[in-house]
Amino acid sequence: MKPDERAIGLTRRRLIVAGALGGAVIAAGCKSGRHSDWEFLSDSQAGTLAAICDEIVPEDDYPSASQAGVLNYIDRQLIRHYRRHQDAYRDGLAQADGMSRKRFGQGLTALSPQQQLQAVTDLSQQAASFFRLVRTHTMEGYYGSPRHGGNRDAVSWRMLGLAEPPILGRARYDLRKGSPS
Repeated sequence: MKPDERAIGLTRRRLIVAGALGGAVIAAGCKSGRHSDWEFLSDSQAGTLAAICDEIVPEDDYPSASQAGVLNYIDRQLIRHYRRHQDAYRDGLAQADGMSRKRFGQGLTALSPQQQLQAVTDLSQQAASFFRLVRTHTMEGYYGSPRHGGNRDAVSWRMLGLAEPPILGRARYDLRKGSPS
């Protein structure tokens, strides 16, 4: 050890260990700061939004809105083209959950199917502009091009008997995970 290294107690080995630990702490901090797979929504918000969207397009012989990737579509658009609606979604989802808690004593995702239907019906009447926004985005995500993150496996097009048009200029991806579909 050189004299100046002894004075500050730093060796090359300690420097490498400190750097590795610092990098691990930063990486863990970045990862732990993100508690969800969503780009904009929190897991809680995504659950509430799924309950609303699935009342708009429920599962029958075909997948529901959330099963068809509508949440993925909305989440992606809220950090891109629909950035201007971020506050409306934050406030509207909180209001939906609050209305549910006030009426049924629990959040929207914990309700029975009949209670969820009633809670979303109440939302459509008491927060009509937010509900219309979600309904519009749900329909876009369900019936739009799969390349935007919704209409997973072109489910709505198959439901309507439409052939899936070729996607030009972009590969098909499950956009939330970034892997080829």
